[in-house]
Amino acid sequence: MKIAKIVSSNSHIDYVGRVIDELDAADPPGPDEYGFGKFVSIPLDKSLESIGVIYNSMLMNPDYANYGPRLSSANELEGFSPDFLNEQGCLIGILLLGSMEGSGKITQNIPTRIIPAGKEIFAAAPEDVRHFHRDENGRLQIHYYSQIIGHAGNFGVPLLESIIEGLGENGCSDEDKKRLGVLKQSLAWQRTIGGMRL
Repeated sequence: MKIAKIVSSNSHIDYVGRVIDELDAADPPGPDEYGFGKFVSIPLDKSLESIGVIYNSMLMNPDYANYGPRLSSANELEGFSPDFLNEQGCLIGILLLGSMEGSGKITQNIPTRIIPAGKEIFAAAPEDVRHFHRDENGRLQIHYYSQIIGHAGNFGVPLLESIIEGLGENGCSDEDKKRLGVLKQSLAWQRTIGGMRL
């Protein structure tokens, strides 16, 4: 399902998308489709797509702090200026984690290609998320760990915890569940020690 379009970027792997609303599509995505920790896919061409995760959200509201008198109600503005409501919206921060080729090859690293403005963002299917986290031997891989810690700021540890929880519920083997458990304990320790700093 299409959920947003790229509107800007903060860095080579940190992109901003504007969530599609009822003025853009007859059936816009629901809030659960673009929540924290959701994986997304951004097709670059017929054989390559970037895989990312939603790590932040921001609201756009040009009316904030506009305390002047209103000459028309919101319902009347729809008739006079139908694009007025489109100025309000939701932005999502997307951290790129790697890419997936049409041949099935998975790469978890910093992508080399720049994503242009206007590219469509889709919710990643559960089977694609599962495939993205498997190496050629079918074992679990999370090589983007340091990317998240380095670029997601204060959201890094909660984001990784959310990803680990999702992967654990997505058909992992017992061995992979044990590895995820160790990683989750390590993150809990980091959160505790980080909270103790003054």
